Amino acid sequence: MMDMTVMTYLLYLLIAVPLTIWVARTLSRYGRVFLVDVFHGNEDIAEAVNRLLVVGFYLLNLGFVTLFLRSGTPVESASGIFEQLSVKLGIVMLVLGVVHLTNVWIFNKIRNRSKLDTLTRPPVPPNDMVQGPAFAGGQPPMWPIEHA
Repeated sequence: MMDMTVMTYLLYLLIAVPLTIWVARTLSRYGRVFLVDVFHGNEDIAEAVNRLLVVGFYLLNLGFVTLFLRSGTPVESASGIFEQLSVKLGIVMLVLGVVHLTNVWIFNKIRNRSKLDTLTRPPVPPNDMVQGPAFAGGQPPMWPIEHA
């Protein structure tokens, strides 16, 4: 019969690794639209950043899953397996969530800053013209600036 601790390790890996892969694929698929917006419609940059984020996500989370594999105490019963798995998988899911929310927060900051930059730029460059006083019937006339 297989040792209960080894059984716990196997079950943990059989759940945590596919869970990490599913989360990464889901974030990649649905996060792409957000990244295209962050990078002002530049789909090539958005796709490259999306792939780099997925690789980083895998490295970080699978590294954590692997490091978190070891159990401090031996598992001696079926209920012990469930207790160990609930703690380990719960922590893995919390870490996945924190990493995801951190990424969203960072890219939202980049997106907001980028939108703020576009709002502070004038729509057209100045052209040595000043607006005259308003008059009835629409747009005020434009007069050239006299250079002294």
